Amino acid sequence: MRRSRFSEEQIIGILKEQEAGQKTANLCRRHGISEATFYTWKAKYGGLEVSEARRLKALEDENARLKKLLAEAMLDNATLK
Repeated sequence: MRRSRFSEEQIIGILKEQEAGQKTANLCRRHGISEATFYTWKAKYGGLEVSEARRLKALEDENARLKKLLAEAMLDNATLK
């Protein structure tokens, strides 16, 4: 998966700008993102603070690592049978 140009802090900052009253179209044009990207970010990060977003990212990374370990263990079990 491609890494975003924007950090969680920047994304939350952009969302807060929109909440402060800026028009979404102008905001997207100024930051060089599509409106679809903006609304995807809003669905994921809407209402979060920076610390909560960092914790969410850490949990997602840990979840991905655990899923990979589980898949490898299941593959090892299947090869042993």
